[in-house]
Amino acid sequence: MKAVLVLADGTIYYGQGFGAGGRGRGEVVFNTSMVGYQELFSNPCYYGQIVLMTYPLIGNYGVSQEAMEHFCPVVSGVVVREISTTPSNWRSEGLLGDHLAEFGVVGIAGIDTRALTRRLRTFGTIEGLISTEPQDVAEPQRLLEELTDANCGRRTDQPVSTLEPYQLAGSGPRLVVIDLGVRQSLLRTLRQLGYDLVVVPAETTREQIQQWQPSGVIISGGPGDPTGYQQTTQTVKELLGGVPVFGIGLGHQVLALAMGARTEKMKFGHRGGNYPVRDLRTNRVYITSQHHGYVVNEKSLVGTDVLVTHRNLNDRTVEGIRHSYLPAVGRQYHPEGLVDAGGKLFFTELNGNFSLT
Repeated sequence: MKAVLVLADGTIYYGQGFGAGGRGRGEVVFNTSMVGYQELFSNPCYYGQIVLMTYPLIGNYGVSQEAMEHFCPVVSGVVVREISTTPSNWRSEGLLGDHLAEFGVVGIAGIDTRALTRRLRTFGTIEGLISTEPQDVAEPQRLLEELTDANCGRRTDQPVSTLEPYQLAGSGPRLVVIDLGVRQSLLRTLRQLGYDLVVVPAETTREQIQQWQPSGVIISGGPGDPTGYQQTTQTVKELLGGVPVFGIGLGHQVLALAMGARTEKMKFGHRGGNYPVRDLRTNRVYITSQHHGYVVNEKSLVGTDVLVTHRNLNDRTVEGIRHSYLPAVGRQYHPEGLVDAGGKLFFTELNGNFSLT
């Protein structure tokens, strides 16, 4: 089936549709990862966005249930140069196109993804709409009218935060995970380390968290503007000093807001698996996985008790923070994906609590 991608600036791309038929609207962002497409499309950080993959061939190793970061894909659309229909991998359970169709995600293939990536890098991320409907392909200008309506066509069907608390029992210290859009890989890592996990909704209050008597609190990653999580920010502010707090991704930004800093939207964000980050305490450099469009404003840290511990070597943005005297730490990247020379994950127990190096 034929498909069209229309950007809010009037740019139009024609291609072939795959996945589900119909329409998909969202902010168009690009990801530079060569693998991990299924994890990306189900990563709650991408909720409601149209994801452009810069690697030209996508779907070549199929899909499998164990690769899911959420129980279903959360993106509004997918843009690729070429979609594979002959995957080859021993874990493959089916085609990516069929997988996306099952969950109603529309895709477009066959467009010049290099040109679109350059446009996003030059002008920044932009609202877009994919359609396979014949009348839209024939008259794409009609889609521009829909893009002028800020709410029309946006995905609102799938909340990425849990609606009720649930527990993943373990023998170690208890951690409460504030779920802003937690990835299953993070929960698996913590469970492998033996932690007793309690996952709670984003709107959970300090009093409700304290009832679980946690040794520490983790604020998960998730989608969107951190300033929109006012209840979570207030909860974290009230928790500071009473229990160790770690923020990851969006949680890192929310933690910064709770400690008096500001955040700002990036031009095109960090989305991929190849971002170099320097630990300013040891000068060690890590190659990290990142998925975010907002960042902590470093100038806003002046006059606060927040210290910068990690920095991105590409654009010098803040990648890690800690409070100068309270047990509060934030990481913009995905720390559970890193291992040190001894193979030990970067979650370590400390005096019955936990720390993140």
